Amino acid sequence: MQHTLSNKALFKSTIIALVIAGLVLISFILPAEYNIDPTGIGAKLGLTALANPVGSATISSNQSDELNTENQQETDIIEVIVPAGRGVEYKFAMAQFKKMEYQWQTDGTALFFDLHGEPEGDTTGYYESYAIATLTEMKGSFTTPFTGVHGWYWKNTSDKPVVVKLTVGGEYSIVGLKK
Repeated sequence: MQHTLSNKALFKSTIIALVIAGLVLISFILPAEYNIDPTGIGAKLGLTALANPVGSATISSNQSDELNTENQQETDIIEVIVPAGRGVEYKFAMAQFKKMEYQWQTDGTALFFDLHGEPEGDTTGYYESYAIATLTEMKGSFTTPFTGVHGWYWKNTSDKPVVVKLTVGGEYSIVGLKK
């Protein structure tokens, strides 16, 4: 004998399932994915931190000729954390025709990167790329063709955060992580 449900029972089951799905959406999915937490449960469970994992950076300065500079100059060693599945930009403000020597490396995970500059005062979104590749490390120097902010965009396509150790020397001021 086959057991079938009446239309009334099916309707009641559908309504109950929709209510449960709505509660899960409001309580768990919205806080974790979009940082929308109308109930406050997401913050108490730590789900809102999942919505916008941000890169972080730490900076230390020292006197060094690690970058093979002709005379001793200040260098900065910066650690940038690129979250899993995300990208971050790290920038420096530089005047026209100033030079920066750099070296960066990851913990072994290859990252897509774009070393580029954005002219000061430009509102069109223009930027000029100096190097684009997917690598685990890079060493070099560049001279800025214009005054503006210059730096790297790193994108992590892996499922774990990647630490980039960036060592820079030259004539610049640190802007840091671009929001």
